[in-house]
Amino acid sequence: MSSSDIFASEVTGTMVLVLLGGGVCAAVNLKRSKAFEAGWVAVAFGWGFAVLTGAYIAQPSGAHLNPAVTLALAIKGDISWGDVPVYMGSELLGAMLGAVLVWLAYYSQFQVTLRDPEAAEMKNANPGPVHGVFFTSPEVRHPFLNFLTEVIATFVLIFAILTQGLSANGKGLSTLGALITALVVVGIGLSLGGPTGYAINPVRDLGPRIVHALLPLPNKGGSDWAYAWVPVVGPLAGAAIAAGLYNLAWG
Repeated sequence: MSSSDIFASEVTGTMVLVLLGGGVCAAVNLKRSKAFEAGWVAVAFGWGFAVLTGAYIAQPSGAHLNPAVTLALAIKGDISWGDVPVYMGSELLGAMLGAVLVWLAYYSQFQVTLRDPEAAEMKNANPGPVHGVFFTSPEVRHPFLNFLTEVIATFVLIFAILTQGLSANGKGLSTLGALITALVVVGIGLSLGGPTGYAINPVRDLGPRIVHALLPLPNKGGSDWAYAWVPVVGPLAGAAIAAGLYNLAWG
């Protein structure tokens, strides 16, 4: 597969992943949304369906959609290390585009929510009042434990992909693997998502966080860059551990 094919597939798939995943967060968190305060179960299933849709769209490139997946497949030896920057760069760009589309789709709800007097009082908060639409943050801030949670959750995701979800050539998700992975993501959200919001994907967090910092949102507050390393490094570490263990056991 050429670099341009990887780029087109991963950008599109990751864009849809973040559009639908960020979209359910916006639906639940923003005022004047019909799904306002629908709760954590809606978020978990919304992200699962987002993964499923993005994975089917990105089938031509193996549907990585996640630098943690890309890293694991490179460690396993299923993709060339030379393709890793193309995959990861495409995933980051797709995530940023998806976040912009969430902002456009929920533009009126963002305005209503952020022009509320309560939001104005929170404008200097870090993270800000709509951070949950764009990026994750912990309920109890303890960087090492938050990092450990992301490592554990991503380990589960990657190990599930490596043991049952790969295509025949091993270079990405199969059609059935996409469904399995989507259900695993729902399970992770329900079981392990409580402490940190389960990034389990560096670009799912970093791309929208960059967009949050750049968008002209009134009273949006800070983008919490002090925490930003956790949902990037944690998933990559979890992926490396999962791939290493897989190689030791079945490599």
